[in-house]
Amino acid sequence: MIQKKFNEVDRRIFYFPAVRPCETVSPATLLGSLIVLSQNIGNYQSKFLATQRRNSREAIRKIGILLVFFEEIHDRGLILPETAVLCFSELHLTFQKIRFLLEDCSREGARLWILMKSEMVVTQFRVLIRTVATALDILPLNSMDICGEVMELVELVAKQARKARIEIDPNDERAMRRVLSVLDLFEKGIEPEFQVLKWVLDYLEIKTWSDCNKEIKFLEEQWVESEEREVPFLSSLLGFMCYCRVRIFDTLDYQNADQTDVRCNMEVLSCLNPEDFRCPISLELMIDPVTVSTGQTYDRSSIQKWLKAGHTICPKTGEKLTNTELVPNTNLRKLIHQFCADNGVSLAKTGKKTRDIARTILPGSPAAAEAMKFLSRIVARNLVFGTCEQKNKTAYEIRLLAKANIFNRSCLIEAGTIPPLLNLLYSFNKSIQENAIAALLKLSKHANGKKIVVENGGLRSVVAVLKRGISLEAKQTAAATIFYLSSVKGYRRLIGEIDETIPALVDLIKEGTPCGKKNGVVALFGLALYHGNRQRVIDAGTIPLLLHIIASSNKDELIVDSLALLATLAECLDGTLAILQASSFPLITRILQSTTSQAGKEHCVSIFLSCCTNGGDEAVAVLAKDTSVMSSLYSVTTDGTAQASKKARSLIKMLHKFHETSSSGQGCQAFTNEQSVHVW
Repeated sequence: MIQKKFNEVDRRIFYFPAVRPCETVSPATLLGSLIVLSQNIGNYQSKFLATQRRNSREAIRKIGILLVFFEEIHDRGLILPETAVLCFSELHLTFQKIRFLLEDCSREGARLWILMKSEMVVTQFRVLIRTVATALDILPLNSMDICGEVMELVELVAKQARKARIEIDPNDERAMRRVLSVLDLFEKGIEPEFQVLKWVLDYLEIKTWSDCNKEIKFLEEQWVESEEREVPFLSSLLGFMCYCRVRIFDTLDYQNADQTDVRCNMEVLSCLNPEDFRCPISLELMIDPVTVSTGQTYDRSSIQKWLKAGHTICPKTGEKLTNTELVPNTNLRKLIHQFCADNGVSLAKTGKKTRDIARTILPGSPAAAEAMKFLSRIVARNLVFGTCEQKNKTAYEIRLLAKANIFNRSCLIEAGTIPPLLNLLYSFNKSIQENAIAALLKLSKHANGKKIVVENGGLRSVVAVLKRGISLEAKQTAAATIFYLSSVKGYRRLIGEIDETIPALVDLIKEGTPCGKKNGVVALFGLALYHGNRQRVIDAGTIPLLLHIIASSNKDELIVDSLALLATLAECLDGTLAILQASSFPLITRILQSTTSQAGKEHCVSIFLSCCTNGGDEAVAVLAKDTSVMSSLYSVTTDGTAQASKKARSLIKMLHKFHETSSSGQGCQAFTNEQSVHVW
């Protein structure tokens, strides 16, 4: 085989990475590869094609006839003249492209896109078939010892290829025009008729919710990777298919659809990776964070595009910008770089994937905007008046629609979806509760979403799921929701004052999966940023639990997050006492010396510094017993962040002072592990 294999997921649609056979390839190898390639193309005869059926059949039929020709030469062991080898080389290159084109026409999830690109696809078929005709014209059939019947077949294929009328199928064109008419209606603010939508989907044989969802996922992939000029059209088609998925299909046709969506909720939570690390415009990690006059921070490239487009308001708050000055947020930039270093994330790679503002805050097209508004009103009605099955499906739809698009979130929030979702949290149906809390999680990432959840008494509803949720998944998602709600300073106190919140999070850390433990730790970290909550967190027995995780877990991110929470709790007196009573300094020292995470090292230093500050000479004496600590602290002063280095230097001074006073006989006697800790 001399053709290169390409996996469908590795190749962008309409990209044909065909490889021309090298000049030194043997005629036998070239012929064998042509036979295999022709057979592969013939296999597409049995594959489903929603559109381009006639053109595809014609291409497959012509190559099937040429396969007979190739097999005749192979079976008879004929010697190929040099001109024939050149012709076969050209056919081999063209057949590869035809195979890629057929693969695209039959690609799962690409039916609507192929339909709307009919003119391009027809042009590709026309060019490739004409290329086959040209290659056959130079084929020296008369100098090849093949039977007359096969020769006639090859001549017939050449003649037909030259004269073939490769055109758009009239039915394909009719379907394409109907889609365009629906997009035009959306743009004018008019809802399309159900029957028109149904006709289009029936024509494409999109028969189920999952069929429709595959089309949406495919369009989303194209949307992320597309050039700027294609964004409006792709956005319009996405709006069309999302609208169809909600309006046409009444039920999900497989178990709770995409479970990976839930796992994604867990992965974004980290004490070191709050939502502030992501640009509110692009939703990606900020490479160069800058602050505008309203105090909001954005990635420089994204906010510059926003300003260049003529906008004079803050994208996140809607406030008028008093000036266009962009102030570098140096501290946040250091934290982001530290996070990327700790987690093996390439900022350069992240930057390449950053989506433009028009694809997140603003709708990609007027048609997409109106489709989303109509869609939001439909799901809001279904949440209130639908059957249990409809409510479950609707909650799941909101999960998908709000997953990574700020405009979608704002439309869904404005349509009033949050209050009925809060009501669904008390459902005894496991799937409904899971989908409702997951939908609320997505909406709570939006500033208005947080506000509406709190104003509608949603805090107690979310905590109720955290405490008594039907499934562990629902509890873990509730913890993630609390984390996002706690990003608002004023809400931290309200959440902490609900008696069940902190004990329920501690229970989740004890009983949850690794993702559940992580959510519990990070949610407690968010609450502990309010000083009034720290005593509640300590009283719930959190510190021994965190120390156990740090000692036994093999999940680096969970250990670092546990250290972050421990460092926060160590800042208060009772936190220091609990840490010292647990004789945890050797454990923290070991982590300081072994972890590769710069954040982890800084948290360890913070814990030591708080304990020595609050615990006085007795705490310093315990730390001073381990002579290896000093070298680790010196390492942090040179390799750590500015903040970590400052903390390490303060701690070094404390230890030096202790050693000096001890050697002069003025130091106090350190307590042993068996002694109680008394700090006055």
